Amino acid sequence: MAQQPLETRALRNATRKITQAVLGDADLGALSLLPGVWANLRDPKNPTAGPLNGRGWNMIALPAAIPEGQGVNFRLLMNQYNERLIITTKDTGVPNRGIQPNPPTGIPTVPTDQEIVALDYEQGIAHIATDDAPSSTLKQPIGAAIHHEPGLFLFFKNQVNDGIDIARLGTIPHGNSLLALGTSESAKAGKPIIPAFSGLPIGMGDPDTKTSPFLAPYRHFIEEPFLGLFSPSKTHELLVKAVESLGPVLRTTTLAFSTRNANGGIVNIPFIVNQANAIEMDVTFWILELEERGGDGRPRLIMMYHQVVMLEFFPRTDGKPGLIKWPHVSINTMERIPDALATAQLTTTDITPDALS
Repeated sequence: MAQQPLETRALRNATRKITQAVLGDADLGALSLLPGVWANLRDPKNPTAGPLNGRGWNMIALPAAIPEGQGVNFRLLMNQYNERLIITTKDTGVPNRGIQPNPPTGIPTVPTDQEIVALDYEQGIAHIATDDAPSSTLKQPIGAAIHHEPGLFLFFKNQVNDGIDIARLGTIPHGNSLLALGTSESAKAGKPIIPAFSGLPIGMGDPDTKTSPFLAPYRHFIEEPFLGLFSPSKTHELLVKAVESLGPVLRTTTLAFSTRNANGGIVNIPFIVNQANAIEMDVTFWILELEERGGDGRPRLIMMYHQVVMLEFFPRTDGKPGLIKWPHVSINTMERIPDALATAQLTTTDITPDALS
């Protein structure tokens, strides 16, 4: 039998450990800047940093029983929100066992294990402003929790296929589970480039947003952006403005995930499949290391993301088979809270706008 490579033998004998995640841990690879608590919270020890309160924005189209005569049977819901993203537990040495053929014989006898490092995360979001079109009484009260998501970020230390070296696993109480696979770009000098994105529905051909009765809810928020800032046709715009407002950026780490990569995907409960099926998700996180120092003396760390979950409901009207795709867009700009301050903050189950602003 052929001698096992030293690297493979070392992996098979590695000890799995679950410990506190530490910022900058090289063992985390592309995820090394994620550990800690991220929030729309101003650091009182660093008043010059500026508040990031209310930098979260959400847009989602939802089937709705709208009174006849309005020309639509959905509503477009907009939220401004604050978020807390807790990433504090590291699971290292996670083994995936495998074998591959021994070249001389072709018999699968050679160990080919994979090692993964995982970071637990818990995301909690409460909104601080909301509106919808057509206007309804279905909106959640201000301060209500509108999202809660426990999950994992994964870094593949070896056995990387097609450049996919990271993954995100998430579970959502609505009845969704997702696996998004992705690629990383670590510590590239300078600012991130935020690509343009329009949140208009796909599958309606090219309707005139100025006259189409069916697009009246979108037209409402295009002509009068939500809170004068957030437009469905330019959901990336506030991130671009945020980058410019933050000052000099030393380096940017980019983490891009998609459920459309490889064998990723979203699984939903039957009600969601039948009513507004979540079919795919694309999200990019940018971790910015600023020239400015934070309250802990380190470079100030900013997390930005642009996330799009495609929902399907109502038949397409562009002559193609299938259903219309409705982009559910969430964006945010948060700051990593210094560790000493983070330990004194509320947990995500107690998240409120006051606690995060």
